Amino acid sequence: MVHETLTTLDGAEVIRRAKAFFSQRVPAMAAFPEKEGPAWLSLRGQGGEEIALAVFAVAGGTRVRASTLYFDQGVSRFLHTLPEPAEVAA
Repeated sequence: MVHETLTTLDGAEVIRRAKAFFSQRVPAMAAFPEKEGPAWLSLRGQGGEEIALAVFAVAGGTRVRASTLYFDQGVSRFLHTLPEPAEVAA
């Protein structure tokens, strides 16, 4: 499943937080960095399952996309920890 959100954090901070979150805050289903670049991170966890995360600078913040087959609940929890941009008043 693909998960996506928009945050006020820069991409490097999102990746730093993802590494900490998946190694420390999801102890029963931890995942650890396998490969990474300046705008993406691949984490490997239980049974070899993967989380692929990418960040893109966009107007108003950073778009974060994460894909996984096994870690849907953990990915959703992580994305909800990221600060969202304030909504524009209509």
